[in-house]
Amino acid sequence: MRVTSPISSYSGDVLNPHQAGTCLSSTPVILERGMIIEDVSSGFVGEVVRMGKVAGNWQFELEDYEGFRRSFPFGKGYWIEGQPVELLVPREQVKRPATVAGHTVTASGSLHVNARARVARASRIWVEGKHDAELVWKVWGEDLALEGVVIEELRGVDHLLEVVEDFEPTNERRAGILVDHLVPGSKESRIAAEVATMPGVLVLGHPYVDVWQAVKPAVLGLRAWPEVPRGEDIKVGTLRRLGWAAETPEDIGIGWARILGAVRSWKDLEPSLLGPMEELIDFVSDTSAR
Repeated sequence: MRVTSPISSYSGDVLNPHQAGTCLSSTPVILERGMIIEDVSSGFVGEVVRMGKVAGNWQFELEDYEGFRRSFPFGKGYWIEGQPVELLVPREQVKRPATVAGHTVTASGSLHVNARARVARASRIWVEGKHDAELVWKVWGEDLALEGVVIEELRGVDHLLEVVEDFEPTNERRAGILVDHLVPGSKESRIAAEVATMPGVLVLGHPYVDVWQAVKPAVLGLRAWPEVPRGEDIKVGTLRRLGWAAETPEDIGIGWARILGAVRSWKDLEPSLLGPMEELIDFVSDTSAR
């Protein structure tokens, strides 16, 4: 997807995204997946890929033509095809949240706090790819927004050293990294070791070749995930053994959407993913010197 900014020549705060669009009237528009949106203040342009409630506030996520993603609140301060709009939450998205003893519970199992998401911290959590990021967002998104922690994609662990060196972590600017297949002797463990001793870096992982397997198989009505021989693409091999379509990238995406859609909360994930993710969130949220 390649898009161009209809207001790239604008500067200043002509339409600050969260100040009710003081200069031009905004047309109310119900947000839909696939729409191309520009955030006026940052100039970020992307396709709507998902939406949901984070830290008590509705947010949506845009993906630009390079695959980078950012989250934004609903409301004014956006453009569609060069026109100012006020983005509204689709009515069907609004659902009654889970509660325990009268308290709202997030997907991660923590009690919901009625507070706005923090401005993003300098610290970051990196995961290997898109599916990892989507799973983490679905379960821990509200917690991450409340802490002001941003999730970014490595697009493969092979880029880990380059990404960390470019980030220049410190004890105040921390890098938390979640790695797939982090077991002794694996390629992933050798690459992780290259950055694990750097200041402000914590590398943790799970034993699965792909994050798909961190979803409990029972959630999908399976006794166990199918075994895929080494050397065969794990996603393609898994889908074929499940009897699902696996011939095109679209098939892979549909298969993953089916798996992700079955995940409702932390209870649907394996403990070997839950523990590392909770520790990484704690690590990047606590920026006191060590």
